[in-house]
Amino acid sequence: MESDVDEVYQAVVAVADESLECLREILSQMSFQQANTAPALPGANSPYAIVTHCVGMADYWGGSLIAGLRIPRDRDAEFEAHGDPRDLCDEVERLRRRFPGWVRIALTEGIRDRTAVGTTRSNAQTASPTWVLLHIVRELSQHLGQLEITRDLLATNDQ
Repeated sequence: MESDVDEVYQAVVAVADESLECLREILSQMSFQQANTAPALPGANSPYAIVTHCVGMADYWGGSLIAGLRIPRDRDAEFEAHGDPRDLCDEVERLRRRFPGWVRIALTEGIRDRTAVGTTRSNAQTASPTWVLLHIVRELSQHLGQLEITRDLLATNDQ
């Protein structure tokens, strides 16, 4: 059974880390203005807001719910966030360092704090640790795609 846990641990950490590294890499190549500009589409978010949301999402599900750290989150503010992309790249690096520990907690202890607040999902109090880990991976992958499209749209608009 321990080898199954190690295999899941390695897979979740590797896939999440790849998405986080790509998010950081894309953001690191943007100027302040590019990072803080949303494409001219209804409901579109800036690259900075997309990455801020990814950090907030992972901090909530991994840090607060799984690890019990009670990391404050204002989900609505994530989509309005703006700032220096270099500082946000540092936040992504911080998350990359902490995330493997949260995965280990999920797989060995389960969820430490089901009372953590910071999501619009109704199943946070009942979700299994495996579901939470897969949810984080899915969200990071989904928003990486959104960031790639947003970057491409902004580059097209710059021409």
